[in-house]
Amino acid sequence: MASALQTELKQRKPFKSLKEEAHLSIQRTAALLEHAFESALKPHRITATQYNVLRILRGSEPDGLCRNEIGARLVRQVPDVTRLLDRLEEAKLIARTRGGEDRRFVLTRITRAGLKLLAQVEHRIDDIHDEQLGHLDEPQLRKLISLLEVVRARP
Repeated sequence: MASALQTELKQRKPFKSLKEEAHLSIQRTAALLEHAFESALKPHRITATQYNVLRILRGSEPDGLCRNEIGARLVRQVPDVTRLLDRLEEAKLIARTRGGEDRRFVLTRITRAGLKLLAQVEHRIDDIHDEQLGHLDEPQLRKLISLLEVVRARP
């Protein structure tokens, strides 16, 4: 009997292993979740990673963060945090200032425009979370979070 994922992917042959099926199931689920998320952000001309940076910087207020710290906190790692920040600065959603004695140290903060954009999209993001995960009760959500933590803890 075909699994739900096999049916969804219209795959006739069984997966090579349960591990392969679990991996593909995580990828498929992430792709569906991300698509809705990216679609909600598209009218605001930002990506999910840019949204993540704005949330990180809002949480760091009033101090701000350096580029390396922002990169370390991203949900999805990116190869060039500097270019990511450049695009957000061009859109006037963040501001960067050089440190006092060490000119190499650059502090990044969210701007009022960045805060305003977050306020505009947050309700839609909350709705997406409800649409995608609202059918799970609290124990199921906690179990899901716990299982995903176990998966991430292994190299």
